[in-house]
Amino acid sequence: MPGEPELLFYDGGCGLCHRSVRFVAAKDRAGAFRFAPIGGETFLATLPAAARAGLPDSIVVLGRDGQLRVKSDGTILILERLGGGWRVLSALLRLLPRGVRDAGYDFVARHRIGWFGRAEQACPLVPPHLRGRFAP
Repeated sequence: MPGEPELLFYDGGCGLCHRSVRFVAAKDRAGAFRFAPIGGETFLATLPAAARAGLPDSIVVLGRDGQLRVKSDGTILILERLGGGWRVLSALLRLLPRGVRDAGYDFVARHRIGWFGRAEQACPLVPPHLRGRFAP
């Protein structure tokens, strides 16, 4: 992908978020994403307090266009950027009304710690060849 990478912020304490980030990093051969934890140095330095207010604590994507995408919109952007079959899935998800997509996202987000554990239980180690794409 040309241009600056999208910035994917994630909950550093959530096992599902860590697994999702590891999945995206592994599938993102084009280097479309960089990663940083929500509440970390990069998150605080990149987003002003007003922009951080009210954001979910799961996954937030700051696009190259400067727009924040949250919940299902963030997921759709991630799938689009991964390309291939993932782009087809993103197009199918777009067919659903945002309210329905976000309700599903919120349901999983409410139960993610119980279902997937905390990050330390998910073994959130990043392979050495991907570490350069992670910011503090």
